[in-house]
Amino acid sequence: MLDQTSRIVGPAPGEPDTLTEILLGLRLDGVEYGRCILRSPWAVAFPAQRSARFHFVGSGGAWLRTAGTDWVRLKPGDAVLLPHGSFHVLASAPDVPTVDIDSLARVPVADNIYLVGDPRQASGSEDGGPPADVMFCGALRFNLDPLHPLIAMMPPVMLTSDLATKDATVPALLDAMEREVALDRIGACGILARLADALAASIIRAWVECGCSDSTGWVAAVRCPKIGKVVAAIHAEPEGDWSVPRLADIMGASRSSFADAFTRTMGESPAKYVAKVKMFQARRWIAQDGMRIATAADRLGYESEASFSRAFKRVIGHAPSAARGG
Repeated sequence: MLDQTSRIVGPAPGEPDTLTEILLGLRLDGVEYGRCILRSPWAVAFPAQRSARFHFVGSGGAWLRTAGTDWVRLKPGDAVLLPHGSFHVLASAPDVPTVDIDSLARVPVADNIYLVGDPRQASGSEDGGPPADVMFCGALRFNLDPLHPLIAMMPPVMLTSDLATKDATVPALLDAMEREVALDRIGACGILARLADALAASIIRAWVECGCSDSTGWVAAVRCPKIGKVVAAIHAEPEGDWSVPRLADIMGASRSSFADAFTRTMGESPAKYVAKVKMFQARRWIAQDGMRIATAADRLGYESEASFSRAFKRVIGHAPSAARGG
């Protein structure tokens, strides 16, 4: 039987829920879009990468296959998010030989927006053949660390045809993004980037809300107001001095009951979880912001660079210096 701290309930009236706080901080960096116009038969392989991938079928259709799934048919209006940038293939039919996406012609039409394929094929071939398949594809990089629980728990493939029924904003955002690309209006790049932020958050929200996860771990914490409030505080200020007494005060519980509830929900102790969040932040500071290791250690409250380096290697798996330029 679940106790009061483990029940999945909503936040108190007027109080922002943890998922909202996390999603408000979710952003996409290094966004690159391509409007792909391809005539059947075609098949394109997308190699594995650190950035997430996004595909929206504007017209025609496509088949999708990943390393761990069979072929899935995508219809016009369908979209797919691959949060981990896993290898996958898009094709007009499952039996077509593939070519690498980078082998296709790319014509820049605006900052970070490209036309892939031949635009003359969009309306049909000269011999009266069917119109080409038109897709809107993107390479996205979350501002969260790849090991952040929210990212790590996501499935390899997230289909909006499944999730759109849980959130009516998803198809509306997809439609708006397609119009921006199709019309090629001034400022399309900036508008697309903002729409992509909202779309990614909407897809993730629909995934969390529809229960596409186990009832334990990070998603369970997000759904629980008391534990979720603690998790949100840690992520909002990774450099904070997050002692068990301070975290227990946020939850409004005794130290022992807080520690038991947190460990039961998250599957690890508060100290271990705080250490992980600190190291995720440190890796981001070092790899993307170029912060000195000694500065990161001091900012996160470590007495020496050596103790920080040991903690970093224990969590991340390699020394802080190896994160430089990652």
